[in-house]
Amino acid sequence: MRKTYRVLAYVVAAEVVVQAIAIAWFVAGLGHWVTGGGVLDNAAMESDEIAFPEVYGVIVHGINGSIVVPVVALALLIVSFFAKIPGGVKWAVAVFVLTLVQGQLGYLGHEVPAVGGLHGLNALALFAVALITARRAPARQPRPEAAAV
Repeated sequence: MRKTYRVLAYVVAAEVVVQAIAIAWFVAGLGHWVTGGGVLDNAAMESDEIAFPEVYGVIVHGINGSIVVPVVALALLIVSFFAKIPGGVKWAVAVFVLTLVQGQLGYLGHEVPAVGGLHGLNALALFAVALITARRAPARQPRPEAAAV
């Protein structure tokens, strides 16, 4: 269970990286498309046609952020109860709460664009806490005779 805990925490951190890559890919493609004369409006957003290939970045960002990352964070929280890592549940709760906050900030950013900055800042916090969580889980449980020395 310790290894599972550690891997899940690293997966959350890796997913934050995927999120950053996906949204940066979309924004770069959008800028290129608009510079070339493309127009992003409601009609373009609701169209069944893909205006530029980088639009898949925002699709990946949305699916990953609303489904994949929360499921992995929840799995980490569940595993934390069985992994018997000192402070493991506390750190898994922190990852899970930051994940929930991240999702809510993402959705709120559609209504209040200034919240987008908090969404980015919280992503950095989630990345850092997920890495700390993974690193706090020892690969193996220490042997009793090693602890007695």
